[in-house]
Amino acid sequence: MNDLTFGFIGLGLIGGSIAKGLKRANRNHRIMAYARHRSTLDAALRDGTIDEALEGVDDNLLRCDYIFLCTPVSYNEEYLTAIRPHLRKDAILTDVGSVKTNIHEAVGNMGLEANFIGGHPMAGSEKSGYKYSTDHLVENAYYVITPTPFSPPEKVEELRRLALSLSALPLILDYRQHDYIVAGISHLPHLIASSLVNLVKDKDTPEQTMKLVAAGGFKDITRIASSSPVMWQQICATNRENIQAILGDYIASLEQVRTAVAGGDDQAVYDLFDTSREYRNSIPDRSSGPIKKEYSLYCDIVDESGAIATIATILAAHQISIKNIGIIHNREFEEGVLKIEFYEEDASIRAVDLLTQCRYTVYHR
Repeated sequence: MNDLTFGFIGLGLIGGSIAKGLKRANRNHRIMAYARHRSTLDAALRDGTIDEALEGVDDNLLRCDYIFLCTPVSYNEEYLTAIRPHLRKDAILTDVGSVKTNIHEAVGNMGLEANFIGGHPMAGSEKSGYKYSTDHLVENAYYVITPTPFSPPEKVEELRRLALSLSALPLILDYRQHDYIVAGISHLPHLIASSLVNLVKDKDTPEQTMKLVAAGGFKDITRIASSSPVMWQQICATNRENIQAILGDYIASLEQVRTAVAGGDDQAVYDLFDTSREYRNSIPDRSSGPIKKEYSLYCDIVDESGAIATIATILAAHQISIKNIGIIHNREFEEGVLKIEFYEEDASIRAVDLLTQCRYTVYHR
């Protein structure tokens, strides 16, 4: 793309990663940023991600072709008001929020619909903050673009090409459709995971035997319950209507399952597992979604002193960082004694090759 000037309001994990990706795509792009913590801006200046640190939301933004709003959703309206006097007539104002209705409505009330095009890069991490941002976070992740009725088509196309320059997968949706979709494939799963964990906690034995043997499938389907409670409280507040509707549908489906089990309807129970299995297996694995994928492998090891340390040393010697490592004591649904988790897919792939070469039996999924 042509050399452009970008302004960032907020420079955390997502904002920092997009800024780094833009610099990787074109070193001549000029990037300025404002963040609440000066240390964040200093770090971004040192590593060359931004060219200019802003003291606040001011007339410097008039030089921007794009302004990215990358703050928590609860601050969006406040920053929209601050940005408005410093927004060039032909500039694109976009955001990275995971819920779109509130900001679209605020933009409409402020008369900014000709400038605004919503955005939601469906990527993230369990960690937050600029120091964890990377220039490849949104690679192969869907980047949802939500135009307003007054967004110029050529500007929408320009933002689409910008997402492509980040190696993301742009997807243009109506903002209302976006919020309904993420309610089903992101927000509901987080509610289910958290409520399931709390159910097991409440129903556990006095000796906490459920907690002791929990592993395998239970830990897999509840992994996302470890997400930030503050962030998910905000998401539920901003997408309340869609979540309420789809949660009601889910509760109704659970009632059907309970009726089938209680009534001994074996065919209905079989159909539940059969249809879900078929649909689950048809979901493509080629791109990131709103729920962060786990990169892990399972490995057979001999129960002897230093066995885990040996594997950790092999991986460390090849600069492969481990996120988590541990023995699986409940292997009812798992293969392999040792589970190793990684921060990135490339690391897990390299680890599989390396440990296989070292004659370990490795299971990778």
